[in-house]
Amino acid sequence: MNLRKDARAILKAALAAADPTAAVTAALQKRRDLDAYERIFVVGAGKAGGTMARAAEKVLGKRIFAGCVNVKAGDLAKTKRIELRPCGHPVPDERGVAGAARIAELCAQAGPKDLVICLLSGGASALTPAPAPPVTLAEKQETTRLLLACGATIHELNALRKHISLFKGGQLAKMAAPARVVSLILSDVVGDNLDVIGSGPTAPDASTFETALAVLDKYGLREKVPASVRNRLEAGETETPKPGDPLFRRVENILVGSNQKSLDAAAAAAKARGYRTLVLASTIEGETADVARLHAAIARQIRLFGQPLRAPACIVSGGETTVTIRGEGKGGRNQEFALAAAIDLAGLKDTLILSAGTDGTDGPTDAAGAVADGDTVSRSRRNAAEDLRKNDSYPFFQDLKDLIVTGPTGTNVMDLHLILVS
Repeated sequence: MNLRKDARAILKAALAAADPTAAVTAALQKRRDLDAYERIFVVGAGKAGGTMARAAEKVLGKRIFAGCVNVKAGDLAKTKRIELRPCGHPVPDERGVAGAARIAELCAQAGPKDLVICLLSGGASALTPAPAPPVTLAEKQETTRLLLACGATIHELNALRKHISLFKGGQLAKMAAPARVVSLILSDVVGDNLDVIGSGPTAPDASTFETALAVLDKYGLREKVPASVRNRLEAGETETPKPGDPLFRRVENILVGSNQKSLDAAAAAAKARGYRTLVLASTIEGETADVARLHAAIARQIRLFGQPLRAPACIVSGGETTVTIRGEGKGGRNQEFALAAAIDLAGLKDTLILSAGTDGTDGPTDAAGAVADGDTVSRSRRNAAEDLRKNDSYPFFQDLKDLIVTGPTGTNVMDLHLILVS
């Protein structure tokens, strides 16, 4: 068996299963009510936004009255009737503010006989910054940076974002009322919670101002965030729409893609190549290096004892881990995952671990992730432990030519981890 060739083929199958073009096309073609509306607006945001918008145009064509979707800068998709606005990610920028304002403008135009289709995928929250006055974009950016540096989870980030925003936590649905709203959602969060994906702009929000304050207190940030953010949260005025609000009687939130679907496709591809296969979980969270070491331990258990599967074996898992930044190196959580695994795999033969982001971009790099095996550390002239300490995984794998570079995939359903033992 060629572990590296097999790993890349399995990753390819997982990405194909998360293809947003097929997902959006199927969801829209199933609808029988599209001709019942006077006008159709298409709005949205996310790292898969361009691909989703292009698919919506292919199905709806001239029935689209107007549209605007915020996408990550560098998105290469082309559309005719839907504006695609490139914006900053993961740190929001002024382009995102302008795009969010345009989306809000379109939603405000929609009436009771109109349909608003909202296309949401991972990254939508950062791509649609609409700070609630007096909070400014710079202050929202600083708050986001502080939380990211502390290793806050996506759930924690979104709870806070909703309460310093005019857009998130069901507030987009409120803007579009009384129009019918249909959101097609590609999940990038553990558990596929609709109120968390993109900070739930069209979903009821169970979190509160108190929830957001608790996040700040957990990381000791209440006195470190900008005063405007702290004051807004402590004042606790104008809550987001909650479950049970009549507003949501005219809102449909439809999950069209998820990490689990990609894991199932990866497992099928591995079986076709002769591996005994186990899907471990699609809900993997925690500190990246710790989770990677657990995967390395599972790989060692297979190699030495044939548990939980005898070789040839493939373990598939997914989710979204977090990195607590302690150094000033270059990398992303999937590259850091592979580096931590490489250290613990050292000397283990015929064993490989791959970790990759399904969106094709891992942190602020051009790589989706990296691959490691028992020889990775010995092949490198760098100090693996030191690079891990400095969060400097990118140059480590770049030197070995073991980065996984897919380019933007047009989708985003969190991360994929593979353990292969031949």
